[in-house]
Amino acid sequence: MGAVLAARRPFGHTVTDTLQVTERTAHTSWCGVVAELRLPEPFGTILVVHHKPSWPYGYEHERELQALATARLVDGVVAERPVRHTVLLGDFDATPEAASLRFLQGFQSLDGMSVCFQDTWPAVHPGEPGPTFSPANPLVRQGDMPEASDRRIDYILLRCGPHGPTLHVSACRRVLVEPVNGVYASDHYGLVADLTLPGHPPGRWAEGS
Repeated sequence: MGAVLAARRPFGHTVTDTLQVTERTAHTSWCGVVAELRLPEPFGTILVVHHKPSWPYGYEHERELQALATARLVDGVVAERPVRHTVLLGDFDATPEAASLRFLQGFQSLDGMSVCFQDTWPAVHPGEPGPTFSPANPLVRQGDMPEASDRRIDYILLRCGPHGPTLHVSACRRVLVEPVNGVYASDHYGLVADLTLPGHPPGRWAEGS
């Protein structure tokens, strides 16, 4: 088991955090990775952030602390680097209602800090559950969580400025939902988002308005 952050273009400046926030997280060896991706104009430099907190059901306290650690890491890099957009993604092991996700989405503060990242799935599919971990996938039933119910725990989030996200979600879809030649790619379904620039920069009125 493992995780990889990959792109068709080489990454620039990269930083990591082990996300070891309590004694219990020593048993869940995952981490967060922040990497610059320099794209041609008009996009410019995008910060791609892989966030992987602790997975056990009863570890929401740790996931809150890990969300805080990742948010602080992002703020530190953005303050020092010429970043135009930030995409936060990964298997967050928590549903949208969890405190760690509420914090990341700007619905509540934690430890005196507040941030806001837009969830790409409801931006395109409002009201649709879109589970990414489901007993409909036989690998879930065969795995170490055979009694798991439908959960949406994998995300692509866009960092917001004062006037909202700096990228537009033109599409968002689940992938790898069906097997190929009887083989499922993972016990999780994948998530793909198509991101474009908004019609005009957030914080400004459109010309002619």
